[in-house]
Amino acid sequence: MSRLVLVRHGQARAFEDDSDRLSELGERQAQKLGDYFTARNLTWREAYCGTLVRQRATAERMGVLPRTDARLNEYDATGVLNRIAPAMAANDPKFAALFETAAQQRHTPDANRHFQRMFEVLMTRWRNGEVDVAGVETWQAFQARVRDVLYEIVHAPGESRTVLVVSSGGAIATAVQIALSAPPATALELNWRMRNTSITEFLFSRGRITLDLFNAVPHLEPHEITYR
Repeated sequence: MSRLVLVRHGQARAFEDDSDRLSELGERQAQKLGDYFTARNLTWREAYCGTLVRQRATAERMGVLPRTDARLNEYDATGVLNRIAPAMAANDPKFAALFETAAQQRHTPDANRHFQRMFEVLMTRWRNGEVDVAGVETWQAFQARVRDVLYEIVHAPGESRTVLVVSSGGAIATAVQIALSAPPATALELNWRMRNTSITEFLFSRGRITLDLFNAVPHLEPHEITYR
């Protein structure tokens, strides 16, 4: 059997203008995960990550030099937030109120709570294809690219492979959904609870893949656990 370990990136700088970089806590989370794997003599025959800064920085803090593949990037959150959300707000007064409140509360202690209320509605409607904006990746396209790269990894030649992938919550949740043959909505539900630098493991052989561990953070203390 071969092992595929998916790691979510460390905490990024959410609600800042340049959010695609690790916070100081995110850097520590990644360092501690690298130390955790080293202490258990886990080495990787293959390592991959997306092209996002927060993904590559997490891998580097773990002491890994991965091959990059843009298919492992998160869904087009910038497009969804900056283009689809305003389009929805222009035609839906209820969503417009959520959207405006989230923007007003962006730099307050309640920012995450108000953002999540708005974001769950936005993501559900984007997933369902209810709002189509040219140039923004669709949910279906996002799932297809994650499915493609997962298929390539699992079906590559070799026995007893150890493969590390550093990616993002949405991509990892999609990989779990695909492995479980669950409906697409499952990926969003899983994504809401994905912890930073969490470990999700699969065992695979001859094209078959089985979930063995999900969203674990044994390397972190309770106060170091974050979700965004």
